[in-house]
Amino acid sequence: MAGQIPQRFVDDLLARVDVVEVVGERVQLKKAGRNYSGLCPFHQEKTPSFTVSADKQFYHCFGCGAHGNALRFLMEYDKLRFPEAVEQLAARLAMEVPREGADDPQAQARERKRKEGVNLLELSAAFFRERLKMPEASGAREYLATRGLSTDVQQIFGIGYAPDDWEALKRHLTERGVSEAVQVEYGLLVHREESGRTYDRFRDRVMFPIRDIKGRTIAFGGRVLGDAKPKYLNSPETPVFHKGRELYGLHEARQADHRLERLVIVEGYMDVVALAQFGIRNAVATLGTSTSEDHLSRLFRLVGEVVFCFDGDRAGRQAATRALETVLPLMIDGRQARFLFLPEGEDPDTLVRREGADAFNDRITCASPLSEFLFDQASAGRDLARVEDRERYASQVLAALGKLPEGVLKSLMLSELSRRTGVDQSSFAALMARAAPSPSDADDAAGMGDGVPPPVGSASPGRPQASRQDGSLSLPARALQLLVHEPTLVEQLPEGDDWCPVEDADGALCREVIRLLRAGRYRSAQVLLAHFHGSAEGARLAALARRELLIPRAARGAELEGLVEHFRKRRLRRSPQEEIDALLAREKAGERLSREERQRLMELINELHG
Repeated sequence: MAGQIPQRFVDDLLARVDVVEVVGERVQLKKAGRNYSGLCPFHQEKTPSFTVSADKQFYHCFGCGAHGNALRFLMEYDKLRFPEAVEQLAARLAMEVPREGADDPQAQARERKRKEGVNLLELSAAFFRERLKMPEASGAREYLATRGLSTDVQQIFGIGYAPDDWEALKRHLTERGVSEAVQVEYGLLVHREESGRTYDRFRDRVMFPIRDIKGRTIAFGGRVLGDAKPKYLNSPETPVFHKGRELYGLHEARQADHRLERLVIVEGYMDVVALAQFGIRNAVATLGTSTSEDHLSRLFRLVGEVVFCFDGDRAGRQAATRALETVLPLMIDGRQARFLFLPEGEDPDTLVRREGADAFNDRITCASPLSEFLFDQASAGRDLARVEDRERYASQVLAALGKLPEGVLKSLMLSELSRRTGVDQSSFAALMARAAPSPSDADDAAGMGDGVPPPVGSASPGRPQASRQDGSLSLPARALQLLVHEPTLVEQLPEGDDWCPVEDADGALCREVIRLLRAGRYRSAQVLLAHFHGSAEGARLAALARRELLIPRAARGAELEGLVEHFRKRRLRRSPQEEIDALLAREKAGERLSREERQRLMELINELHG
């Protein structure tokens, strides 16, 4: 039913439901005084830092900062959208969810289209599963039997069969009122322009439904039984399927174990299913693409370790090189990436059948860490006893390390490179700093030279007043821009960062940048931007770096001091409730709060209601 859910109903629902019960059904909790505690389901930990308060109807993790009410927990843990989470909570209390604006024709049309797409794909998946049981699918059943797939595994992955018929699915869906245009839009039919006719995309194939993380069918993959080409065929891009973001088997892996610690990326869906047959339920596969940054960002939100599994041939090594380049910018401290190369001529499917699950698991456990693979790759074909080869080796490793975020891993790898080459580590740090443009170089490159005089009406020292060019920037963004252009200004800031306005996204990012600058003692804007590469925050900082800063360098420190003083005075005038309301308003608008903002929100709530 279209329409928005009234806020009064959400408030009433949260007043009736018990967050301890909701969380306790998914996380093992123990009584700890007036509260309950357990291992946080949102990050990997061995010592409980996750607390649920029955009095305040809130949960909070002191490790990762995750917090919220019962509704927020369902959205984060079960990966539900807001309406779905409300529906699930309401079902617990046998309450019907009311909607407002249900008579809006446009809203009704959007809702109908969304449901039509979801229902269409689920209906198709059911059709394929039913046809697998029929006499015409004897070849498909024989193929699955030769691959050793049990009925249970076939059911878990929803495997089916597309008949050897040009219009079998088309007839089935058309009889149920689904238009041909919609079937084409969702990749089930192919439209032939010359004749204007349509026909089934998948014919005489074993069908693998591709599901999103919530278990909804969003596409299909088909393995041919005859000699038709291609051997494997996936659905095209559709309104609900984007192959550069989705991973086959991720839903099934999470269903097998909600507390996953490691995921293995293999090449195809048959590898995923074959490993599952042997009890290895933590494998996923890309869908005809290389592993993307979107893929890895999604996986690292769920687990702390990702293992890339490749064939041992030249193509596998090339794929591993691409994977290494993709994963490097995402390797913040606490994450692990490993590289597993199989014997030449083997794939996960054949190898697990030949060696068994224990041996394959041993291979995963012993897979090369990212650092080892990087060093081995750089040394391949080089005689490190020769100075010239050692120089090329060091240069290749340094180029890769330049993509790593600042942190312990990067420091340790620089130390290891020093040990392997005999070059002092400080020399490598100097080389990397020289490779990155200085703040003044970055200014010149972006048209930010110091020779430009300040515009008429620009801020006098100590007064936070936007210039004509920067008039569209908020004051928190202005402070952030000054730090991006000249990171050394952090030395002039007062201790702590509580002056930053956390209810503002740029203010929260400013806090993170200040902490990073103090921890890493960066002097280069380029290195600072590299730390955030590939994230929304990185895009924001890069945009600020590109903006012209029309203030003489001598006046920038005073400008920043004036901004700090302004924020401090404004914060003194603001009540805790006003700050809470501002943060909650951003969250309700769909904006994701940072960890620091969530922690600040919890502190304010405790301060107000403690």
